[in-house]
Order: sequence, then structure tokens, then C-alpha cells
Amino acid sequence: MRTLPLLVPALLLGACTVGPNYAGPPKTLADATGTAGFKRAGPATTAAVPVVADWWTQLNDPTLTALERQALAGNPNIAVAEARLRQARAGLRLQRANQAPSANASAVYAHARIPGIDLTGKGDTGASAVDLYNLGFDASWEVDLFGGQRRQVEAARAQAQAAEANVADAQVSLTADVANAYVALRDRQQRIALSRRSAEMQQRMLDLTRQRFDQGAASALDVERLTGQLEATNGQIVPLQAELESYLNALAVLTGQEPGALDAQLTAPAPVPLPPASVAIGDPAALLQRRPDIRAAERQLAQRTAQVGIADAARFPRLNILGLIGLGGTQLSDISPDKLLGIAAPMLQWNFLDFGRGRARVDQAKGQRDEAEAQYRGAVLGALRDAEDSLSRFGRRRETVASLMRSKASADRAAGLMQQRFRAGTATLIDTLDAERQRVAAEQNLSAGLAALTGDYVSLQKALGLGWAPLPTVEATQAK
Repeated sequence: MRTLPLLVPALLLGACTVGPNYAGPPKTLADATGTAGFKRAGPATTAAVPVVADWWTQLNDPTLTALERQALAGNPNIAVAEARLRQARAGLRLQRANQAPSANASAVYAHARIPGIDLTGKGDTGASAVDLYNLGFDASWEVDLFGGQRRQVEAARAQAQAAEANVADAQVSLTADVANAYVALRDRQQRIALSRRSAEMQQRMLDLTRQRFDQGAASALDVERLTGQLEATNGQIVPLQAELESYLNALAVLTGQEPGALDAQLTAPAPVPLPPASVAIGDPAALLQRRPDIRAAERQLAQRTAQVGIADAARFPRLNILGLIGLGGTQLSDISPDKLLGIAAPMLQWNFLDFGRGRARVDQAKGQRDEAEAQYRGAVLGALRDAEDSLSRFGRRRETVASLMRSKASADRAAGLMQQRFRAGTATLIDTLDAERQRVAAEQNLSAGLAALTGDYVSLQKALGLGWAPLPTVEATQAK
């Protein structure tokens, strides 16, 4: 009971916590919560709340949906992020456990044979045998006088929450990469099909021109021009095929499989999936709360703030309560309650003469906190710019596609009219080939434009922070 007067003030001091309390992220925009919407939002967008997970289902492509599910289940980068999350959560459990006392129990039996020493007191200097029996229990507890351990728990909790956000961010990047690779694959398939169709048409025109040349109705120049055009078209197919195989490999790796594993599933050509007519984008305030990279940066700021308190608490005294209970002797009967030995002692440690090292560590932690705050501001501004840029590109791309559609319709009409004139003998072969070339080029441009439109839609979903599913929180995990 003599230690009780020392424990009471120690426990009262345990309610003291030095260092700054985290008050939330800084305000980067004065009107972040009251802004009307994005500056670059176009007529094809709405302020409705977007779907956070499974945004790719709006493209209405079952194959893409299946690939996204495979990627989320088998991609190594997701596994890495989840492993880091488990590490961070284990670190939080460790810091919480460090707040509790630690205790150890021991049981010892030793038999010693010592020559030439009289341990019995009978004058016998021969060899002696000694048995030792001991049971012991010791405990220690560091009283959290100035909140250093509580700040450790705060920092570990923020780190675990940042790891949760990093998992979501990995999902956002992965789902966008899968969609981009899939769109590029379908685009290459369409372009290869158009090039082959163009080559077949040019081959028929070349055969017809050679027949006319044999009959003296066409010149050798016409034959050579058609031959060169056919070879150029065939030459375009080879790099397109290489790009197609590259995207097949990319999709296989993104889904956690070896290259070539998806060839049988994706070899058959299919059209490029098109985005919906109207796209929900929400507002900037919701964007900042939704994007995982913003949440990760905010949690890192909270962690750095807690570490200032950790460094500050290390400058003050530390109080440890030590306890020891033991009993034993040279005989087994010595292990009895009447021979119990108990010790309880408080130990105060304070490195008061550190020549400024403690203050330097606090200043270092404050600098790291300021760095994290600046990184958070940069992440917010970067996210807003990313969203505005993506909205601008998506809106302008829709205008471009509309123009390309009108261009293709005009080229189709021009090619049809020129074919009629050629069959009627009022147009030359060169004019007919030029009109056909323009028609094929317009169709290829439209196909590429549609693929770019879907690619911009994918980039917009990534910029909006979509494509992740909520994980069980740290608190929910601890409760299990």
C-alpha cells in the first residue's frame, strides 16, 4: 500500500496528452462545399451522384464486366495493397496492446554439482550437489503520463485508414486500366477489319484494272497506283496486329494470368462499347470526399500530426510501475506461500539534459506534418484539375465524334455518286479510287473517334474516383 500515494498522481497525470490535436484537413477552397458544380461540365453530364462501384456496367459489355471482376479478384497489385492493409491493421493492434501492462511467469529447476566447495558446513571439501527451485512472476506497466502511447495509437489508426484508402485507389487505377486496354483491343480489331475490307476492295479494283490494261483500256500508271495503294493498306495491318496482341497480353496480366490466357476468349472481334448518353458526375465537394487518393493524403496528414505529439511526449519523464513475485529455495518444500517474496516499485526516467535533441525531434515532426499538409493541398488541387480536364476532353470528344459522323455520311454519299459516274463512263478510275479512299479514311477516323470517346469516358470515371468498393473499417475489423 506504500506505493498507492505514488500511483494516484501518476494516474491523474495519465489524462494529459501533449502535442497538437488533429482538427481535420485544411480548407483548400473557400467555397468547396458550396460550389454549384464543375466548371467544365458539358450538356451530356448531370449533377446526380455517380455510382462508386461497377461504373463499367454502364458500357453494357458483359465481356468487360467479367474481365473487371477477374482483375479485382486476381491482380497482384491489389494483393500487394491488401497485404499492406493487413500489416497496418496489425500495427494498430500492436500499439493498442502496448498500452496494457506486460507480465511474465517463470519456473526454474536447476541441479548443480560443484567440486571443492563446502556448501554444507560439515568440513566436506569434496564435490557438492545443489538443487534450486524457483517460481516467479513479474509485471511492468508504463503509465502514459503525457499521452505518447495514445498518440502512437492515433498514428497507427490513421496509417491503417490510409492503407484502406490505398486499396481503394489501387482498385480505381486497375479498373480504369482494364477498361482502357479492352477498348483499345476492340478498336484494333475494328481497324484491322476495316483495313482488310479496304484491301479486298482494292484487290478487286486492281484485278479489274489489269484486265482493262490487257485490253488497252487502262494505263500502266493506273495499275501501279492501285498496286501501291494495296501494299500500303496491307502494311497498315501488320502493326495493328502487333498492337492487338499487346493488348491481349495486357488484359491477361491485369487479370492475374499469364500472357495469352485470354486469346481464345477475346479473339473474336466485337464493337467498341459506347458510353451512355448522360453521365452522372456529382459535384467537387463530393469528389474530394470520394477519391481514395485524397482520403489517403488526409489520413497521412492525421498520422503526421499524431507523430508531433509522440515526439513531444518523449521530452517528458516516463513512469514505469514494476512488480515482482517470487518464491523458491534449495528444496521443493521451499516453494510455499510463507516464503513468498514480493517487490513493487515505481521507476521514473527523464532525460532532461539532452542538449536540444528532443526539441529537434519535435521540430522535425512538425516539418513532416507541414509537408503532409502541403501534399494534401496538392492532391486536392490535382484531383480537381484532373476532373475538369477529363470533363473538357470528354465534352469536346463528343463534338468531334459528331463531326466525324457527318464526315463519314458525306464520304459515303460522295463515293456512291462517284461509283455511279464511273459505271456510266463519266468519271475516271483515279477519281473513283480517290473517293473510295476518302470514304474508308472517314470510316476509320470515325471508328478511332468512337474508341477515343469511350477512352475519355473511362478517364473521366477514374478522375471522379470511381471503381472501388468499400472495405470493412478498422473499427469493424477490431470488433470481430
